[in-house]
Amino acid sequence: MSAPTVFRTQLSGLERLHEGKVRDIYAVDADSMLIVTTDRLSAFDVVLPDPIPGKGEVLNGISNFWFARTRQIVPNHLTGRDPGSVVRTEADRALLAGRAVIVRRLKALPVEAVVRGYLIGSGWKDYQAGGTLCGIRLPQGLRQAERLPEPIFTPAYKAQAGAHDENISFAHVTELVGAELAARVRDTALALYRFAAAHAARRGIIVADTKFEFGVDERGTLTLIDEVVTPDSSRFWPADTYRVGTSPPSFDKQFVRDYLETLDWNKKAPGPHLPPEVIERTSAKYREALTRLTGPETAQSG
Repeated sequence: MSAPTVFRTQLSGLERLHEGKVRDIYAVDADSMLIVTTDRLSAFDVVLPDPIPGKGEVLNGISNFWFARTRQIVPNHLTGRDPGSVVRTEADRALLAGRAVIVRRLKALPVEAVVRGYLIGSGWKDYQAGGTLCGIRLPQGLRQAERLPEPIFTPAYKAQAGAHDENISFAHVTELVGAELAARVRDTALALYRFAAAHAARRGIIVADTKFEFGVDERGTLTLIDEVVTPDSSRFWPADTYRVGTSPPSFDKQFVRDYLETLDWNKKAPGPHLPPEVIERTSAKYREALTRLTGPETAQSG
């Protein structure tokens, strides 16, 4: 991966539409946009001041890998156009290499389609407190990081910038987008999770949970957008060291979260700087996830 480390972009000749926690979005024309995946990293909804080298290329590469393999489940927003064709300078083309895509403009749904396959994180805390996961009653006696009897759809309402996403019920999703579309979002998210989890298991990775985002076109066609089953949108665990009853080590940014939990920080902006060794190990975790997911199958399973 030869592209430079990128914290923030400023492309000449294109209108910036939005700067997210990780992605910068530019207008291309009335029907399409350019999405640039930077090396920014957010934790606890705060963008940290230090980029993770290669992170944007990893996220873009993993998402494109899944987009190509899930078209039989749901269409996606990729156009296939070369991102370098819409910028003016060689410097911008070099910056975009491996980290940008041109996508269709769609109406994004206000729902994070979260699917959980294992009992961990906030779900584990919910279960300990009341035996439920996002309001869904679970069997008694489950342990931390245990595989759930079936993957569960636990949607969230997409918060505005700087705010936390809010877990919501499926009934609330139907109020937001209508009963038919809500059911399609749920069923498609579960199908995507099962497909990705099975693939990842053949490469020694457990996908504990993940979130999807969807949009619709002018005909109402449900379309997969944003990113797909990446270390930023998912919990990835190495299958060979997975043990029920403990919080498994991960390929995702949980490594950074664990470090930040050791600091006297109120989890509000500005975020603290990361030590060089944390940056290096995080970068290596992301690259390993890319290699495992897109490389040859292993004998390991989840």
